[in-house]
Amino acid sequence: MTNHKAIADNPFSALFSKQRANQFKVGNTTYKQRIKKLNALKKAIEETNRQAIQQALYDDFKKPFTETDLTEIYPVVSEIKYAKNHLKAWMKRQKVDTPLSLFGASSWYVFEPKGVCLILSPWNFPLNLTFGPLVSAIAAGNTVILKPSEMTPNISRVMANIINDVFSDNEVALVEGDVEVSRALLQLPFNHIFFTGSPRVGKLVMKAAANHLTSVTLELGGKSPTIVDETANITQAAKRMAWGKFINAGQICVSPDYVLVHETVKETLVAEVKKHIHQMFGEDALRSNSYCQIVNQNHFERLNNYLENAKAHGATIECGGQVSLENNALAPTIISNISDDMLLMQEEIFGPILPIKTYQKTDEAIAYINAKEKPLALYIYSKNKKNTNFILKNTRAGSSCINNSVLQYSNHNLPFGGANNSGIGKSHGFFGFQEFSNKRSVLKQHINGINELLFPPYTGLKKKLVAMTIRWF
Repeated sequence: MTNHKAIADNPFSALFSKQRANQFKVGNTTYKQRIKKLNALKKAIEETNRQAIQQALYDDFKKPFTETDLTEIYPVVSEIKYAKNHLKAWMKRQKVDTPLSLFGASSWYVFEPKGVCLILSPWNFPLNLTFGPLVSAIAAGNTVILKPSEMTPNISRVMANIINDVFSDNEVALVEGDVEVSRALLQLPFNHIFFTGSPRVGKLVMKAAANHLTSVTLELGGKSPTIVDETANITQAAKRMAWGKFINAGQICVSPDYVLVHETVKETLVAEVKKHIHQMFGEDALRSNSYCQIVNQNHFERLNNYLENAKAHGATIECGGQVSLENNALAPTIISNISDDMLLMQEEIFGPILPIKTYQKTDEAIAYINAKEKPLALYIYSKNKKNTNFILKNTRAGSSCINNSVLQYSNHNLPFGGANNSGIGKSHGFFGFQEFSNKRSVLKQHINGINELLFPPYTGLKKKLVAMTIRWF
């Protein structure tokens, strides 16, 4: 039951009520009207505010302009293009078969908007992970309140300006603020909440949602492993792994968190990863124009603590390890001689530190992965199809990529999301549209159906008809 007093006392009650009153008008828009909104958002991102977006992310954590184009602007623009191309088909009535036992009826389902939605987004890809889900929510016909992370205030300000320019606040609104703002929003009875962040906070979001039986999409994280077997193209694997790990300074939910490499190719892999780090970021990555900083001092100190703890437990720094205290910067770092009592093997690293462990048999690597929570991603580098299939069948993960890293996120035809500790629900493309929709089933009776012959009273004849129905229909 909705607590109306709690809504009235909430600082965002007026905004929420405004969107709730407008939800059916927005929900009844045509695909052409929704595409018009998506076009306006696309123009605001791609043309009007592109330079402002680039500068804001540089000011927040020295993100290179080109990297912003590739990892922030392009994913949102491509998500809009994909939705525009498919929205008409997604919104159509989906006919399904009607069994003979329901003769005289037809059946279908439609995707109806869930209603008033809340999107809580993180700091690591603030534009991408705020506006990406927004595209799906708009395509599905919802009203939306956005709450980006307070850790990247410059890009939050730019996003707020974009939302204010493109939308009325009774349709889409962006709210800035700290964790107290998020807590206040979570007290409201939203119809759906889309959260991207850590499993720890995801549990708090889910607990708050349970008070209103609000559905949730949780895009979380975890320790995503990479397996490199003895048949892999090591040069290729090292290059792709270095890119997937150290772009955005490793602050990526699907980045390779640790590597399990066959002992016979470990030294070669380490040497190749070091080579490609130097090719991408130079001899001193902390001075590179292609490498960004850690988002703030707290996260920098957390990562530096991981590094010092690993060294204290006997780890070997194979590459990197340099830090800049004044800039919250940590160089791309490879660590070997890893033990499970090290902090970086107990928590998601979410930074530019890559631990490397060896294994002898594939079963060992699989057992090591399965002893932990289900990861958001699992990567396999191998030329052996049998070995690859064996790993896929005997592990569980939200997504996987074979002979590459991170790229599965970029295919809008694939569902993206985790499982259990790494997330609930899926996003991107149709799967994002579906996440913000309710599948509403409809059965229409046209003529008298044979089921009416089975209405009470249950005579002897009707008992025989029921028996026939069970047997034959």
